[in-house]
Amino acid sequence: MQKLIIQGKKELKGKISISGSKNATLPILAASILANRVHLKNVPLVKDIFTMAELLNFIGLKTKFIKKENSIKIINNEKNINTLAPYKLVKTMRAGVLVLGSLLTKYKKAKVSLPGGCAIGSRPVDLHLFALKKLGANIKIKDGYILAEAKKGLKGAIIRFPSISVGATENALLAAFKAKGKTILKNCAIEPEIKDLILFLKKLGARINIKGRMIVISGNKIKNTKIIHEVIFDRIELGTYMIASALLAKKSITINKIDPKIVKSEISILRKIGIQIIRKKTSIKIKRNKKLKKINVTTKPYPGFPTDLQAQLMVLLTQVNGISRIKEDIFENRFMHVSELKRMGAEIEIKNKTAIIKGPTKLTGAEVMATDLRASVSLVLAGLVAENRTIINRIYHLDRGYEFLENKLKRCKAVIKRIK
Repeated sequence: MQKLIIQGKKELKGKISISGSKNATLPILAASILANRVHLKNVPLVKDIFTMAELLNFIGLKTKFIKKENSIKIINNEKNINTLAPYKLVKTMRAGVLVLGSLLTKYKKAKVSLPGGCAIGSRPVDLHLFALKKLGANIKIKDGYILAEAKKGLKGAIIRFPSISVGATENALLAAFKAKGKTILKNCAIEPEIKDLILFLKKLGARINIKGRMIVISGNKIKNTKIIHEVIFDRIELGTYMIASALLAKKSITINKIDPKIVKSEISILRKIGIQIIRKKTSIKIKRNKKLKKINVTTKPYPGFPTDLQAQLMVLLTQVNGISRIKEDIFENRFMHVSELKRMGAEIEIKNKTAIIKGPTKLTGAEVMATDLRASVSLVLAGLVAENRTIINRIYHLDRGYEFLENKLKRCKAVIKRIK
């Protein structure tokens, strides 16, 4: 099993280019089932993307990565299609369940394993199935699989989600793409990744409009042409490096290939803490400030502060003056990294859904264990700021979502290496 070894207390300087969004690429790959030929550009070469491509191959599509270009080509020739998404390919990647909507739309049936992924809470697929049933799908759960069928095709419906869910919104979009009549999704997620999926579906022939938290899908006709699409940048990777820069930038770090308008909430919170941020059209410059201020933050659906940056922000808050609080309002079990940060000297207390962080505290290198994707990168940040050496185990979590992380940090003078 591979590990990361980090020598801490090294100031960072240089430039970082942000990769394409994993969370945008995955639903678009699921949507590729609806097309004949797709060429996706700006695709991050991370484990979850390779697993989704493997799933598409299992279903009967042909995928080819062009790694030098960070792109992937997908062909669906409609031959030997298998409407099964097996446990072995869905167990480590929650987004695998998104093929459910596409398979139902195009082939009127699907058998999809209940998903896995990070151990950060139950994250049930109830809302996915709720939406599909509203569209007319007949659904059963048997032996750990979702058995879905719509013999006469899906029909448009008005669907109001009881709570906001990114995955359920994406699956509903994919299922409603070819449904008869109009579909109206209410109280849905409006993340940039969902808007990127909608842009892809429009290229495929969809008529989709967004107004607030309402999405209307109507009159879609699948185009059998080749779709070329460039995936948006990864805003969570951006936020992670913004926080790394806030902790350790020697003078400043410039982060490229981004759109600052998409991360207004993250920029606002870092500025309140005292971080200097200079925005440009496609980049930002982060300047470290030794006088950092406490803050109270609650994770919220977009455009609020993302739960996927909660663990990373917590590391920064161990270095500010005073007591800060982070309330986790998205997932019920997303403080698993706290025990590992405490091993490194962090003073953090959990009360109900809130982490209470006392700072500034001196972090010291230790051997720690990653428990999920974002927790693993928070331990990287902690290792960078800590004294002495940090060893991070189970970094396969990290490889699911961060492309070339060690290389990007090394270019900014971090001392980090991977060992077996």
